[in-house]
Amino acid sequence: MVTLILLGALALCVLVQLYFVFFRFLPLTKHQDPESDVQRPVSVIVAAHDELENLVELLPALLDQDYPEFEVLLVNDRSEDDTEFYTYELERQFPNFRVVTIKKTPDYLNPKKYALALGIRAAKYEHMLFTDADCRPCSKNWIQKMQSGYQTGAEVVLGYAPYAHLKGFLNQLIRYETLLTGIQYLSQASRGRAYMGVGRNLSYTKACFFKNKGFASHIKLMGGDDDLFVRDAANNSKVSIVIDKEAQTISVPKKTFREWVVQKRRHLSVGGQYKAADRRRIGAFVVSNILFYILFVILMVVNSQFAILGALVCIRYVAVFPVYLAAARRLNDKIPLLLMPVLDLVYFVNYLFLGISVLLYKQFRWK
Repeated sequence: MVTLILLGALALCVLVQLYFVFFRFLPLTKHQDPESDVQRPVSVIVAAHDELENLVELLPALLDQDYPEFEVLLVNDRSEDDTEFYTYELERQFPNFRVVTIKKTPDYLNPKKYALALGIRAAKYEHMLFTDADCRPCSKNWIQKMQSGYQTGAEVVLGYAPYAHLKGFLNQLIRYETLLTGIQYLSQASRGRAYMGVGRNLSYTKACFFKNKGFASHIKLMGGDDDLFVRDAANNSKVSIVIDKEAQTISVPKKTFREWVVQKRRHLSVGGQYKAADRRRIGAFVVSNILFYILFVILMVVNSQFAILGALVCIRYVAVFPVYLAAARRLNDKIPLLLMPVLDLVYFVNYLFLGISVLLYKQFRWK
């Protein structure tokens, strides 16, 4: 009797996952970005704190964009390195490059949100495009491609921002996690139900920012300048997605497991601020995957119905992983199919422990 209950629970987990991959994720593999010849003036905004090494690579790539009218606005947030001297030279060479310097952040405000808010207020143009100092545009057409998302009447455009391919299992795991996160938020946004975006590749209008009261609803939280803003904006503004390879930015991922865990804990802590419906949906997806592996291990120990167990596992793998792979191809990301089962297991086991650690220890800090 217990075995049948466990098998039923495992079958339910598989059904939940099949629902997600076929009814929510599969349509993303066929998504076509909007096309537009309209070239609106754009303010590209980057907030940076002691990021000289990254800025030396990023800023020339931004200033070299193939776009008729744009500015690059750097918010130099309390940097103690040589950012000020480097950017001074750029200001002399490029009339479309400007710097906003912050010497001190008010004690009651989040430093990054304060920096971004000042950048937004200083921006010359209505349409703004955001990225981080450790990111790089994947093409000279990044601005053009991302701005095509406004063709649908949107006020917010979500992009995809994968991590660079490096050697090692950690890199594979980080990129797999980024893929699953991207599939979820891009799929929801394409259905008109956006709940988050990533600040590494995000665009919205000034009017949208002020209409939704900027970061006011989460100003004291450490994170949320991207996902919680999109959460709020989706209530009053249309959101579109652009996933073309040329519209993406790429980042160098964390090099150690410890650094990555710290980053993910910060992101997970913000997830508790999502709308109840979004928390339930994400929870159903994550819990069904975690329970799948827990139940599988238990049934391997106590079960005599190995044929049924094997069939359920095969159904899950044969249905789920090809859709993930198709989504990865559509997003121009590469995840090895043979490594997916291992990445999937490690990712969801790690997710379980990260979630527990966030509940037990909630202290985070910004630079």
